[in-house]
Amino acid sequence: MLGTILTLGGGGFSMSDDGTSALDDFLLELTGKNRPRVCFVPTASGDADTYSQQFETSFAGRAETSVLSLFCHDPWGYSDPTMLLDQDVVYVGGGSTANLLAVWRLHGLPDLLVEAAAQGVILAGISAGMNCWFEGSSTDSFGPLAPLTDGLGFISATSCPHYLGEPGRRGQYMDWVADGTLGAGYAVDDYAGLLFRDGKLVEAVAERTGRHAFRVERDGTDRAVEIEIPLRMLS
Repeated sequence: MLGTILTLGGGGFSMSDDGTSALDDFLLELTGKNRPRVCFVPTASGDADTYSQQFETSFAGRAETSVLSLFCHDPWGYSDPTMLLDQDVVYVGGGSTANLLAVWRLHGLPDLLVEAAAQGVILAGISAGMNCWFEGSSTDSFGPLAPLTDGLGFISATSCPHYLGEPGRRGQYMDWVADGTLGAGYAVDDYAGLLFRDGKLVEAVAERTGRHAFRVERDGTDRAVEIEIPLRMLS
């Protein structure tokens, strides 16, 4: 798919003690604008009000912010999804990947996001907001970790966020890639992100030391192997 996508394994404003984040700064810099239009999409959290307020507080003063609300909660009401076409960045929050995909499809978001990306809108997200862009992913949408195989497929690979930060993520993802349940893909640690352009990985970045990102693929037998991706530290 044509366009730019920044996928965060974890980190950003929602995992920052003071709301500041070098990954979020990097995202804003990608727009090339002093005050970009940034729309937060909290669908995966059920449009949690506190999450949206945290976004507004973190981005106030350096972006023109908005929230895409699909659950009709106060104070946001319901947002017309076509607002995504008028943004510089669409930033998708974490939560349930499966619920996010189901709600988005009911409201026609996949086609709108393809159109937005083709027009130059940068797509981004953390955790579930990372998973959604891929063909499949590792998710806790159903309680225990489980493979999900009906992602949007904007990036032709699978994904695993929180790779080394949450128990079981690494082993489960490698097992699913090894047995073919999930195709080859990318595993990203908390506080690290991958930048894709037109479906191709162009850079890996981190906002904290000791972070890792991997390409995970089958080795030709019944095993999966990790190929570490060098990370650039953000200042």
